[in-house]
Amino acid sequence: MRSQPHATVPTLLEGTQDREDGVRWFAPYGAVIDRDGESVVFLGGAMIGHYDLSEAGRGTRNMLLATLASEPTMHFGHLAAAFKVSEEHVRVLRKRVAADGLRAALIQQLGAPTKISPQLRGRLHKWFAEGLGPTAAFERQRGGRVSRATISRERARWQLAQVGDALAAMPVPTAPMIASGTQLVMFETPVAPSPVADADDAVEADRGAVQGLRSRPVVATPHVQHLGTWLLIALAHQHGLHELAAACGDRGDSQRIAVDAVIGALAIGERTVEGVRRLATPTAAALLRADHVPTASAVRRRLWRLGEGGGARLHARMSERYLAAARAADDGPIVFYVDNHLRPYTGGEVIRKGWRMQDKQVVPGSSDYYVHDEDGRPVFRIDTPSHDSLSQWLLPIAHRLRAGVGPKARILLAFDRAGAFAQDMSALRDTGFELVTYERKPYPALPASAFERTACVRGDQVGLHETRMKNLGKGRGRVRRISIATDHGQVNFLAVSREPAERLIEILQHRWRQENGFKHGVERWGINRLDGRKVVAYPPDTIIPNPARRRLDRTLQVVRHEEGAARCALAQLTADHPRRAGIEQDLIEAVTRRAELELRRPSVPKRAPLDETELAGKLVHHTGELKAVIDTLRIVCANAEADLADAIVPHLRRPAEAKKVIANVLTAPGRVDISTSEIRVSLAPAANRNERGAIALLLTTVNRWKLTLPGDGSCRPIRFGLQVS
Repeated sequence: MRSQPHATVPTLLEGTQDREDGVRWFAPYGAVIDRDGESVVFLGGAMIGHYDLSEAGRGTRNMLLATLASEPTMHFGHLAAAFKVSEEHVRVLRKRVAADGLRAALIQQLGAPTKISPQLRGRLHKWFAEGLGPTAAFERQRGGRVSRATISRERARWQLAQVGDALAAMPVPTAPMIASGTQLVMFETPVAPSPVADADDAVEADRGAVQGLRSRPVVATPHVQHLGTWLLIALAHQHGLHELAAACGDRGDSQRIAVDAVIGALAIGERTVEGVRRLATPTAAALLRADHVPTASAVRRRLWRLGEGGGARLHARMSERYLAAARAADDGPIVFYVDNHLRPYTGGEVIRKGWRMQDKQVVPGSSDYYVHDEDGRPVFRIDTPSHDSLSQWLLPIAHRLRAGVGPKARILLAFDRAGAFAQDMSALRDTGFELVTYERKPYPALPASAFERTACVRGDQVGLHETRMKNLGKGRGRVRRISIATDHGQVNFLAVSREPAERLIEILQHRWRQENGFKHGVERWGINRLDGRKVVAYPPDTIIPNPARRRLDRTLQVVRHEEGAARCALAQLTADHPRRAGIEQDLIEAVTRRAELELRRPSVPKRAPLDETELAGKLVHHTGELKAVIDTLRIVCANAEADLADAIVPHLRRPAEAKKVIANVLTAPGRVDISTSEIRVSLAPAANRNERGAIALLLTTVNRWKLTLPGDGSCRPIRFGLQVS
């Protein structure tokens, strides 16, 4: 509740229309009013309680505070201000109530810590129950170990405890509150506080009114919305995602449920953590096997903790699994595609700009280097907010691949012209890696007679010629040069590999699988999403492109264009033309301005330390902890989707629509039946006759994979099938 429309809400409270001095609003429909030495609490036009500042009154106040704070939309700062307590008081109170119930709101620490031993406290409570007052109990104790005031405070605590026990035994009213003809429902049904799963969840509950998540077993349910997401969750579990997440974070229920919630949101077409809200159907608890449905903020907070503690480690270990599974079909090399992808940024922070080919200009954003296998499946991602070039990352990426696949495996990197520099190719060759890339122009054109061989490229026959080795210069040695003649002209390839020329051309032509992977990743999985909004400033000594130099060069380019236009105009005019004097004056101004800019240019460096530029104190970059976790989930989901698509393609009449059919399967509702030996899932996807038959064959294949659900202690396999209409 951020807004407080004082002009309209006071009409809900009887007797407050003419006086606003003693009214403290905590919501548009609720306020605390001071009257005759006590405070009265109104909600929706009805008085729900009153209290004073006595010991018992403070207990009543805390009970009202705890009840109002349990409303999900309540603003705790406004609530604390209305009750004249601190926000810390509200936080501690909510923590006590979450742990011990509403009774804890009435029991407060009165004065200094008590000096009463447990044995004496038991005797005092027995005497109080018999009707003894503080003075009689003081005289009855042996040795006078505690004062009369201490016994009096203990009696007040005992009385509050009796009230709390009576309150806990009372049924919670479920009738809605009515305010000026409008129904205002605070609680639809009595809600028992959920036990906190672990210490981290207790902190989480303190910060954001989030209950600790607990797993529940799989139950037989006649209808579960989005039940098809279990396919993706079970495949992610088979890929080892949940095992590694538990090793890098914690093994609590909350983390497993948060990971499953994000996978489910991605499966149904939502591309961000906020998509968890679209899972909040009446059957969401059964879908996620949780005691309640998590909110998007709770999921984000849980994944942020995982990212802070081990997000980078999770991403690295997951990529190691995919690299360990990457094996060549024969004695040939393992092929990986390397390229960068810029994520554009449209927020309000000042971040560095990079070149985006789709826009043909520099835009704010962050560059990610992706590695895909030969089938176009993502393996891992490297975040580079500084927009480092491909040349800077080729060798580090190659060493990371070597660590994943082993020292003896052959690795072939395929990349575009951005890495086709002599020093990069020679460095890869000298460290034992193979490569293939395009040659940068200019290169010599060959006559048509030189292409004596033919090769098939994308279904077309093209001429092929392999010439002498290309010299890299400066003693770097030579690499293979392969030329092909297409309808669009000659294209040259450079390679360091003993593979046949036709195979190398095929590998580089298949690089478009990576480009298609980028497009699919943006549209299906949301790889361009920001995910984490936390930013940190760059160190002051960071060397960055100087914005003053870039602005000067742009101005100089405009002035040179104006000078050229003026000279062209003068060349077309006669000596006595009336417009000639004006254009000559424009030319003089343009020449003068150009000379000034050219004199200034050497004194303005292209790159400079951040604290010496106009971006000092402004330039920031986003931290990558949360995005590392979510992008790991996206990579796992993309690979699991590819497994399903490979299995269904042979059975579809239109194989190009395989992933669209898989998307329909993942969003399908269904039925759950359980036994001691297996979990039976019957799905009802949207599909035509051919697609339905293909899905049935797909599920038969999936059942042979023996998939299980994460968090299922019995490890029962899931048997998928189609519902019979």
